[in-house]
Amino acid sequence: MVSRFARRPSHRGPSRLTIIALLAAALLAGAVAPGRAATPAATPGRAATRAAAPSAAGPKLFYTGKPDAAAFRALCEGELQIAKKELDRMLAAKGKRTIANTLDPYNLLMLHADNAASYSSLMESVHPDSAYRAAAEGLTQAASKFQEELKLNRAVYDAIKAVDVSKTGPTTKYFVSKTLRDFRLAGVDQDEATRNRIASMRADLLLVSQDFDRNIRNDSRKIQVTAADLDGVPEDFLKNHPAGPDGKITLSIEYPDYFPVMRYCKNSETRRRLQFEALNRAYPANMAVLDSLIAKRDRLAHVLGYPTWADYITADKMIGDAKHAAEFIDRIGNLTRTQAQREYDIYLKRKREDDPNATAVNRWEVRYYEQLIKKRDYDFDAQAARPYFPFASVKQGLFDVTSKLFGVTYKRIDNAAVWDPSVEAYEIWDGKQLLGRFFLDLHPRPGKFNHAAQFGIRTGVTGLQLPEAALVCNLPGGVEGEPGLMEFADVTTFFHEFGHLLHSIFAGHQRWLPVSGISTEQDFVEAPSQMLEEWTRDPNVLRVFAKHYQTGEPIPVETVQKMRRAEVFGRALDTSYQVLYAALSLNVYNRDPTQVNTDSLAAQFEAQYVPFPKFSATHFQTSFGHLDGYSAVYYTYMWSLVIAKDLFSQFDRANLLAPAVAYKYRDTILAPGGSKPAASLVRDFLGRPFDFKSWEQWLNQDEQ
Repeated sequence: MVSRFARRPSHRGPSRLTIIALLAAALLAGAVAPGRAATPAATPGRAATRAAAPSAAGPKLFYTGKPDAAAFRALCEGELQIAKKELDRMLAAKGKRTIANTLDPYNLLMLHADNAASYSSLMESVHPDSAYRAAAEGLTQAASKFQEELKLNRAVYDAIKAVDVSKTGPTTKYFVSKTLRDFRLAGVDQDEATRNRIASMRADLLLVSQDFDRNIRNDSRKIQVTAADLDGVPEDFLKNHPAGPDGKITLSIEYPDYFPVMRYCKNSETRRRLQFEALNRAYPANMAVLDSLIAKRDRLAHVLGYPTWADYITADKMIGDAKHAAEFIDRIGNLTRTQAQREYDIYLKRKREDDPNATAVNRWEVRYYEQLIKKRDYDFDAQAARPYFPFASVKQGLFDVTSKLFGVTYKRIDNAAVWDPSVEAYEIWDGKQLLGRFFLDLHPRPGKFNHAAQFGIRTGVTGLQLPEAALVCNLPGGVEGEPGLMEFADVTTFFHEFGHLLHSIFAGHQRWLPVSGISTEQDFVEAPSQMLEEWTRDPNVLRVFAKHYQTGEPIPVETVQKMRRAEVFGRALDTSYQVLYAALSLNVYNRDPTQVNTDSLAAQFEAQYVPFPKFSATHFQTSFGHLDGYSAVYYTYMWSLVIAKDLFSQFDRANLLAPAVAYKYRDTILAPGGSKPAASLVRDFLGRPFDFKSWEQWLNQDEQ
């Protein structure tokens, strides 16, 4: 996932924290979907269409000097002050409106306001000190207020509209047309009283949104068990979870604890207890908060002239409108239903071998029986694969693979100021050109954002600033002397999020900030990250870095082949959960809020789309961050996946490390950022519009 301040159409305002597509389904169904410098790769000539990277190194990392709360406040407020000065300069211009007196200052004010908002968004999500996080929340509110008022400023809109761009290039034309559209969607063409009302409503929405996120972030639940209750879990897991003086072992609902237990623990009651707490994160606090969020968004949609929030939020997406989103969800559901039921029947048949009287497979039994089925029917033991995925090797492998693919080099920034000792900072170079910088914050800690995301920090703009981003995950490892053995799903999550980061860096070299970085339509932004997951499934790629943490031997090819075959099982069920989430996301926002009961709707769509019975007395929607961040458009993950499968069809499966197609992909999909409509980017790469063919083959065909 990308964080809320990734560059998206500006009328939306700050979207809130979200999680990757399979993480939400992971908690409901019990599954997850995605050092030294990397070795430099040979870099052939780049396509002429690529924007040139700045030659200057640019400013230092945003966190330079490890600022305390007061210094950080000064940093963010300073950015807003510069933005306000550029706004004043723009509005004070006399005479004919030009690029120099209107678009250039607008670009600068957007840049500095975006910086302030992005800095504070990251710190409220990752800083280890709760007081610091609270201060960052206040700074987010200030940045959001400025941005919302800007989007409702009729004088700014009129000034931009008055600039003659008829003789400029296509990127500037697109930037202006897209900006004017976003102003109109924000409500700039309403009367002054209505614009003031919209601004007030947006500010109120942000406060509710922050409440929703904070409740999720701070509710890290735990259970206590005995060693006997953990029969079947990996030996390294037990070693890293010693019993306390009372003989009890503490388990957290955070991913490094949650997933090994759900997959391997033989004790059904242990799994049931842990999943119960995971599915009730932020309950009951977020029930009322979510109801408020839904109602307030509906009122805002009506003020803006739309019948529902779903109609409003889909207006600038590839999908076009809420009606087409509903049709897409229904189409995926219909394509998945029969196969998902067949898979469920296999689960139930396996469970009946243990309990002949079983009539259903419970939610907390899903991943446990999945592993047993894959071990027996596909000859794949997930526990046998874990030793080949120690965290440090996977991280270096990710660097090595993407370095070879895209012709870049990663360099660790020594002694960089960071907000936590576990955080690392890097530069990414293309030959002698510094493309951008990024932070890796990859392990869980109290109060930290508890899913996986790429957070934009600085949107790169040619000649003004280099792109900067942070990868925030909750992966195993990071403990001295502990290898941090990763599940395969952890590996795909790491690659997925790094796909967002590369998109952000490569795309951050446009002239105009609103079309630079990850600023494409929201229902396209997941496609590049989903596609990069494919490299985790290739035997030749995995042998680059998947090496046994004790012996150093690469993962056997036959193990990878078995893993790929086994991965097919449960694919339809995983997709059916995506349909459930997309349907819930759309339907809580496409009707009168007085008719929305999130518990009832969740139960309705579970019964409609997935064969597993509901886990009674659980309320997964209270920690389903997408209901805030993506609101009605969770369908975007499935939409993006359809595109991603089609994009991947162009690569040579026999040699996924061959850079030729990867360079074309970088030039035509990643580097343009939001300078073209997403459909045009896809057409540039494929030579045609995308279709469903590759996705349907992926859903229905076994791996060979």
